[in-house]
Amino acid sequence: MHVGIFAPTTDYAAPTHVLARACEERAFESFWVPEHTHIPASRRSPFPGGGELPKEYSHLNDPFVMLAAAAAVTERIKLGTGISLVNERDPIIQAKEVASLDRLSNGRFLFGVGAGWNEEEMLNHGTDPKTRWASLAERVQAMKQIWTQEQAEYHGRFVDFDPLWSWPKPVQKPHPPVLLGVSTPRGRQRVVESYDGWIPIGLNTKQLAEGIADLHQRAREYGRDPASIEISFFWPRPELDALERLRELGLHRAVIAVPASDDMDKLKSRLDRYGELARAVA
Repeated sequence: MHVGIFAPTTDYAAPTHVLARACEERAFESFWVPEHTHIPASRRSPFPGGGELPKEYSHLNDPFVMLAAAAAVTERIKLGTGISLVNERDPIIQAKEVASLDRLSNGRFLFGVGAGWNEEEMLNHGTDPKTRWASLAERVQAMKQIWTQEQAEYHGRFVDFDPLWSWPKPVQKPHPPVLLGVSTPRGRQRVVESYDGWIPIGLNTKQLAEGIADLHQRAREYGRDPASIEISFFWPRPELDALERLRELGLHRAVIAVPASDDMDKLKSRLDRYGELARAVA
């Protein structure tokens, strides 16, 4: 099982490229950043984690700019969005962003995507929360056309464009892995039918074990090898027994979060400790 690091890349935290380089120096497999374009001041949508929304949600830098900076100063570590809110971006532009980042990183990009939870945020981007899953599916399908076809074309309910040319194409073929962040049984069916991997959202270890069993059963029924679906679990407990349990469940990777802090010495000390755990469960 691989171990990665998740970092909320805020305007008040340590520079993302410095942190990414520190993660590569400690041999972490991957480095992940989140996305929120903004947080509506209304706050009608409750925070899924409960309680007040953490400060960093409204202070996040753009994930593609931050990962491009990280790609420029690293050579081996994989770079992922955890997750990109695809419904808040134009799919033609995002297809170029993904392909450009994959080329800049020489094929190290992991494209974690999701439909989002903040309804006011979606509405500000013109997305109806009631149709966000269908909109997400079309946008991903349209981007795949752009990545894989010399002359791409897509006609759907939410995305519609006539034949176009768009380069660069991604280094990874046919395209970077697209990993869906979701928690429900219906979401796991979406993973089986259309995505390269699953990012379980908001599950404890018991629910995760049940979810993996369900995912694998759905894959077999769909005629897909369960091993072809990467499972990347963002886990808040950096403890050896917890990570060993995740390894036993057959995860491809566990991703541990670090705080949004500008104290690089403390962050490096934390990364040293997490690196020891990563080597123990590798």
